[in-house]
Amino acid sequence: MDAVDETEAAVHDVCDYIIVRLNEPTAHLSVLKLHKLLYYVQAWHLAFFDKPLFGSRFEAWVHGPVNRIIYDRFRDTKSMYSRVTMRDLQDNFSVEKLSDSQRRHVDSVLEVYAEYADTQLEEMTHRERPWLEARMGYESNQRCQEFISNDNMKSYFAARLN
Repeated sequence: MDAVDETEAAVHDVCDYIIVRLNEPTAHLSVLKLHKLLYYVQAWHLAFFDKPLFGSRFEAWVHGPVNRIIYDRFRDTKSMYSRVTMRDLQDNFSVEKLSDSQRRHVDSVLEVYAEYADTQLEEMTHRERPWLEARMGYESNQRCQEFISNDNMKSYFAARLN
């Protein structure tokens, strides 16, 4: 691995990289879909590399995993179903903020998950153990801000590799 890969990426940079990669007129990248894609990027990074790609965690919200930092970034200007475009990139974003291997990892996750609609991704996360365990004891429509365990994400997705 490159020396750069020994450090965590910033969640905002991963978020912006996803926005750039899915910047197509026919693609509809919503805030909700962005959260789910970030979740799968993190989950698979934990499974493959035994460490998080970025340091911030996900909460087990009604609509699936949500990263609070990214939620806060968009909450004053967008709803969960609002479209995210190149206009939403941070002013200082550069693709080079992520290493080649970090970009390859994100790209490989997007190859699998980007084709799904936001609601399909939401349904997928609702059937997976990490989100279900974090919401244990909560009703399906009840507000929940419990963290989804990185260890649960790692073990669940690592088991899917076998």
